[in-house]
Amino acid sequence: MRRTALAALCLAAAATAGLTGCLPGQDSADSKPKGPFAGLSGGQIADRAVKATKAAPSLRMKGEVTDDESKGTIKIDLALDKKGECAGTMSMGGQGKADLIKTGDTVYMKYDEAFLRAQSKGESKADTDAAVAMLAGKWSKMSLKGQDAKDMASLCDLDSVLGGMNDTGNGTTARGKTTESDGTPVITLHEKDGKDRYTAYVATEGKPYLVRIDKTSGSDGPQHLSFTDYGKPVPARKPAGDVIDLDALGG
Repeated sequence: MRRTALAALCLAAAATAGLTGCLPGQDSADSKPKGPFAGLSGGQIADRAVKATKAAPSLRMKGEVTDDESKGTIKIDLALDKKGECAGTMSMGGQGKADLIKTGDTVYMKYDEAFLRAQSKGESKADTDAAVAMLAGKWSKMSLKGQDAKDMASLCDLDSVLGGMNDTGNGTTARGKTTESDGTPVITLHEKDGKDRYTAYVATEGKPYLVRIDKTSGSDGPQHLSFTDYGKPVPARKPAGDVIDLDALGG
């Protein structure tokens, strides 16, 4: 199996930055806003959400984004923190699932058979069958000395994943209605950037965390990400039992 193919999953981080980077922008005309964030424009609320979210020590990120390289869909459900620890699952194009844990200087991965076969396209049946027999349903590990592990670990760095939130959008940010997202009271913000349309949901109680971002239109289709479990410990622990050392096998 080509370990380098797994590095494509790290594009989810770039896709995340692309979405969150669209939040701060020019303000649209908000006429005497009332209720939560009274007196604040859409852009001002977005700025507060960006600052609060980036200041969080940890969070859980879940949703679907588009891989710019393959144009397929990457599904993510990942808890991560500013220490670079993470734990969760991911898949590409709906073809199988991979579990990911990064703790200390080691990245642990566990793939199901469907994922391994999808990522081994173009290789011989014998090589693919051998990879499935060796790795399917079993934990493996890579040290951060290797580039593949470093690429995967970049997805676990909360500062890196949220880095795009510094960018300034080219469109306008407008206040929307107050509503709920998975039981959390939120205010919606709407932004246009060319053909792309975004809706962000910002918590109206407690810290103004970003709760969800939806890309509702654009050349690469709908995308969405939710952000929960702010400040909660990340369950990143070394897997129990035998772990296959991919570095010792020479990749």
